[in-house]
Amino acid sequence: MSFTAKDVQALREKTGVGMMDCKKALTESDGDMDKAIDFLREKGLAAASKKAGRIAAEGVVASYYDEKVRKAAIVEVNSETDFVAKNEVFKTFAGEIAKTIVDTMPADVDDLLNKKLSGSDRTVLENLQDKILSIGENIKIRRFTVYDGIVSMYIHTGGTVGVLVGFETDAAVAASDNFKAMGKDIAMQVSAMNPLYLDRNSVPADVIEHEKTILMTQIQEDEKMRSKPEKVLEGIVAGKLGKYFKEFCLLEQQFIKDNELNVEQYIANTAKKLGAEIKVTRFIRYEKGEGLQKRENDLAAEVAGMVH
Repeated sequence: MSFTAKDVQALREKTGVGMMDCKKALTESDGDMDKAIDFLREKGLAAASKKAGRIAAEGVVASYYDEKVRKAAIVEVNSETDFVAKNEVFKTFAGEIAKTIVDTMPADVDDLLNKKLSGSDRTVLENLQDKILSIGENIKIRRFTVYDGIVSMYIHTGGTVGVLVGFETDAAVAASDNFKAMGKDIAMQVSAMNPLYLDRNSVPADVIEHEKTILMTQIQEDEKMRSKPEKVLEGIVAGKLGKYFKEFCLLEQQFIKDNELNVEQYIANTAKKLGAEIKVTRFIRYEKGEGLQKRENDLAAEVAGMVH
């Protein structure tokens, strides 16, 4: 079966693969479009395995919230370069994965890979392999978190940071514009200030003891302070510990939009305005690539690799 330049172009549009690879696929499959797609997908499997060892520490954080079923998901999808992470096809794919998580509720990333991608008749893994083939980089789904209930979301600067915040309130309040604006503000607070805990009661006892030990050591190393009575020193430590809570506990942090308030007071003011109770129950913050080894480009090694 013969094929034309239009067939090559059509195959490229369907797969996103380069012209030469499309031409080769049509040649190998005697011009049969479906067989050519299978050929490229099979090649994609090989390409994926070759790229699997390459560092993917760039990427995006995406989220999705289904208000009808009250389920939200946040997911980190990694690429090798920031250039690819900014690609609209890549970002759309990450969003589709977030929706798939809400729609299918997978147990973990391995389970997710075997689910049908939302809006597709093929699995997440098959679509992922296609993206690796067409984009030419290693792509990995690193992690995801699902929240049930009333949730506010925020994605910062093209997916560099993503946040989910869980709330307890009634449905009518959650549907109001005032609540949605407040929820976004809280999610933005988490994104910007990176709190470690919800409130001081959420801080583990061993963390508090560790901080107390450090603070007491700092005080005792100060000649002017070490001679003070033990109770005075303990009071100083308690005061400094209060500053720790204000820095790392969300509800005690200074509200970024109004320095006269802390976050807890801002929420209370909104609740009073709406005539309802509003409680933050939890939050999760993803920063793309956090904790991953970054790719280091060695131009000499890259050139040498191309020569050999």
